[in-house]
Amino acid sequence: MTPSLKGKNIAILATDGFEESELFEPKKALDDAGAKTTVISLKEGEIKGWAKTDWGKSIKVDLTVEKARPDDYDGLLLPGGVMNPDKLRKESKAVEFTKKFADSGKPIAAICHGPQLLIETGMVKGRRMTSYPSVKTDLKNAGATWEDKEVITDNGLVTSRKPEDIPAFNRKMIEEFAEGRHIQRPGIDASI
Repeated sequence: MTPSLKGKNIAILATDGFEESELFEPKKALDDAGAKTTVISLKEGEIKGWAKTDWGKSIKVDLTVEKARPDDYDGLLLPGGVMNPDKLRKESKAVEFTKKFADSGKPIAAICHGPQLLIETGMVKGRRMTSYPSVKTDLKNAGATWEDKEVITDNGLVTSRKPEDIPAFNRKMIEEFAEGRHIQRPGIDASI
């Protein structure tokens, strides 16, 4: 039975070039579980997805990262795609937004190339993670223990490798978002 996310507000941070299936399918799973999802990006309007080999569907941006407040959300979803996290990790506002989730112990779910943004926050050191294989060395160099598994959960952090892992990713993401804040890690400020 899928845990209920009724009353939970989930931020989805993405920009142009997100992998279409890695935003739309987890978003649908979150919505179906009762969460209120908010698409947050670098700009207003719409952002365009990438569908494997070409541009795909667009999605409406609900809020810019400049206006979004991490305190308003219970969890963070980071879709992958090659372009999406590469653009986000160069934007200090996107890095700061993500870091506040990590520092507060709120659950984060990142798939494919999504963990690249987490590297910029400094939160991957000492964590068990997975990702798309081309991100493996980056994660290891940042201090993560990388494993080739469809989904890994480490104290509120959920990571997966690729679109084929989405069913397992969605199950674990919903489970961790239902559990809420994880404050067992040293250095986490639970008051945020």
